Amino acid sequence: MRLQDELREHFVREHPGDAARVIERQQEFPDGLDQLSVESFTRLLEQVDPGLLKPLFLSIDADRQGKVLASASIRTAMLILRSLTEDELSAALDTLPHGIRSEYVELLEFPDRTAGRYMDRLLARYRTEQTVGEALAELRGSKAQRVRSLYVVTENDVLAGRVDLQDMALAEPDTLMSELLNEVQDVARLTSTEEDLVESFDRSRVDSIPVVDHDYKLLGIIRYGNLFQAAEEAATAGIQRMVGVSADERALSTPVFAVKRRLVWLHINLLTAFLAAAVVGLFESTIAQFTALAILLPVVAGQSGNAGSQALAVTMRGLALREISTLHWRAVLTKEVQIGLINGTALAITCGLGVWAWSQSWGLALVIAIAMITAMIMAGISGALVPMILSRLGQDPATASSIILTTVTDIAGFMAFLGTATLLSGIL
Repeated sequence: MRLQDELREHFVREHPGDAARVIERQQEFPDGLDQLSVESFTRLLEQVDPGLLKPLFLSIDADRQGKVLASASIRTAMLILRSLTEDELSAALDTLPHGIRSEYVELLEFPDRTAGRYMDRLLARYRTEQTVGEALAELRGSKAQRVRSLYVVTENDVLAGRVDLQDMALAEPDTLMSELLNEVQDVARLTSTEEDLVESFDRSRVDSIPVVDHDYKLLGIIRYGNLFQAAEEAATAGIQRMVGVSADERALSTPVFAVKRRLVWLHINLLTAFLAAAVVGLFESTIAQFTALAILLPVVAGQSGNAGSQALAVTMRGLALREISTLHWRAVLTKEVQIGLINGTALAITCGLGVWAWSQSWGLALVIAIAMITAMIMAGISGALVPMILSRLGQDPATASSIILTTVTDIAGFMAFLGTATLLSGIL
């Protein structure tokens, strides 16, 4: 191997995160990636922007693709496989050994954010009749990392219990694993949801949870780190989806990738902006008669938008943490109406006094005060109802909810202010 290749291999193997950042900043992949060892290439895929997983994976030959899929974590392998076309997926699965191929075919059938997608495959099976010395030797051979406990099965692969590595280290080598067993507090099924898994980790306070089938046979293990990373990604992806950005986009994604994901939602936002503008157009004569209304219009709309965003954030967090469900809509709505009334009244007094000092018109001050209260109440109602309605319809409440809310609060603010001004035009 040439010195250049050795240096590249060493850098990627020892610093995969730094190597991934270098690749993400390039417009094209650097030469020599196909010469990396399977171990180094796999480490690189574990760290790189998910948007680059597919092109990086397809840049290597079919034989190496199979080896990479076999050595990668289930999470990374599933991200790759789900990004492939039907023909590419079939070709990639054909490169895998029969056992691993069957496992991935089964995992692909499970919905996103379920235990079947998060679990790690079993690198070794530890049995009750094994001695501690035999189990430790098997653990060393598996090359497993960051393991704090082992799950032990009977001769029929039924989960028997958990053994801590600390207990194994202090025990004599000929001690049977069955003598060190601890009770397993929580188990997961293949279809357990992400929310169920989070609750299990929070309840049991362990570093991992075993996944079992209906016969209680051990299928795999979900590590806390894997679930935490997945939950973190889901949360940050939700923030992006709220404003119409794809969950796959990263800070260093290519401009073309970003544009393809964002442009559709920007067009939708454009249509909703025209809808809000049409509402303003309904009051064109009022605005032409009282030009001060045009100056103050953004004040009401801006406050309405901010209040709606606050209600939206709190409601979405409650739904995500399962503090509330759509059945609590009356309680949430009542709370937000009360908040809107109190905040709106306080802002109406402040804003009314400011407008009176600026315009010397008590009529204009009264109009904006009434509009502020009305808009704040409508904003709170909208911020609470938008995510609940989306959730009730079976949609992700994070999906562009901010765009929907902005439209609703803009229209509510415009209608409240301009409608009040039209009704009370005699005192302006």
